[in-house]
Amino acid sequence: MAGGLKDIHKGIICIIISAFSFAVMNMLVRLAGDIPSIQKSFFRNAVAAVFALAIVLKDRHDITVDRRNIPLLILRSVLGTVGILCNFYAVDHLVLADASMLNKLSPFFTLICSAVFLKEKVSIKEALIVAGAFAGSLLIIKPSFSNTDLGTSLIGLLGGLGAGSAYTCVRALGKRGEKGPVIVLFFSTFSCLVTLPYLLFRYSPMTAGQVLILMLAGAAAAAGQFSITAAYSFAPARKISVYDYSQILFAALLGYFILNQTPDILSVLGYAVIIMMAVIMFLMQKSLEKKKDSR
Repeated sequence: MAGGLKDIHKGIICIIISAFSFAVMNMLVRLAGDIPSIQKSFFRNAVAAVFALAIVLKDRHDITVDRRNIPLLILRSVLGTVGILCNFYAVDHLVLADASMLNKLSPFFTLICSAVFLKEKVSIKEALIVAGAFAGSLLIIKPSFSNTDLGTSLIGLLGGLGAGSAYTCVRALGKRGEKGPVIVLFFSTFSCLVTLPYLLFRYSPMTAGQVLILMLAGAAAAAGQFSITAAYSFAPARKISVYDYSQILFAALLGYFILNQTPDILSVLGYAVIIMMAVIMFLMQKSLEKKKDSR
């Protein structure tokens, strides 16, 4: 039991480190300045690809993939690329905490996509929790013609959908035996190749400082990816996933102290609703686990 609790504590620490890393990544993306989101995405994924390749070579994973999994790997990569591009665009144009919160709707999208495409059962309670999370997102998006950020908020929401759909593909690939580092390497390389033509024809000149900031953003993203992978190796998602929402706290603090941003009251209420839904989901899964263990 003590060992189990220790692993859960390690998982919580790792997932909080991951949340902080991704918040730093988003802040650095914003600090990089007026550069197209596609260009920022290329540098972020180029650094991630180097890290993923290093892990694959270090652990001596076979880089070849099962041909039957290639369509799913491509779909995961397309959805992940859309998710990153939309998230970076939202980070550039919204309050940092708002953009981060919209992206954090991805677990709820994963639940929906898993039900639709992987035929995993969703209970009425889970469906109500998802509905509650989307109600919270409306407080952030503020759908009205007077909201000049409406389009940008919807793009941020699309980023969460892209990420959630991509995670569903990762879940399916994991069930088929594909290794995590190989999936990350395939996605990062694919994303770089897709965005490379834009850089070749519409490259926006950058200062040495901007290049450094984007390299650091890529390093922060890699740190976040490795930390979250470690977290879920120590403990199952149902026991620690709720702590991933600490990213919103980090994003709000970084946005306030470094970017001089303050979310409005409706956005803060939206954060509270979505985090509350995540906590309810977490407690519900914990209760189900206890019932299974007692049988």
